[in-house]
Amino acid sequence: QVQLVESGGGLVQAGGSLRLSCAAAGRTFSNYAMGWFRQAPGKEREFVAAIRWSRGSAVYLDSVQGRFTISRDNAKNTVYLQMNSLKPEDTAVYYCAAKFDLVSMRAREYKYWGQGTQVTVSS
Repeated sequence: QVQLVESGGGLVQAGGSLRLSCAAAGRTFSNYAMGWFRQAPGKEREFVAAIRWSRGSAVYLDSVQGRFTISRDNAKNTVYLQMNSLKPEDTAVYYCAAKFDLVSMRAREYKYWGQGTQVTVSS
């Protein structure tokens, strides 16, 4: 059974940093893509970043480009989202997700999801 567990969320002041982790278990993910999405109250779930395990190239939401970095540690089966220069508008529940094959910005294409971790950025 596939299990994705996020951690690392919390409360931080604007301009600060957080690193989110997603521990993946239940199968071999070498042919999968991993994504980070976020959702604030009253808003649709939004793509943040994604990476393919086998290649390591990444894609980002324009508003986080240059501030956020997605990476993966194949040996630990863990995906990270390093978030720097955080802004109040980054406040949301952040979700880790997985899908077979290529990366995608479409949430509906991801089959597996974690429980989410809250990120709150104060002004």
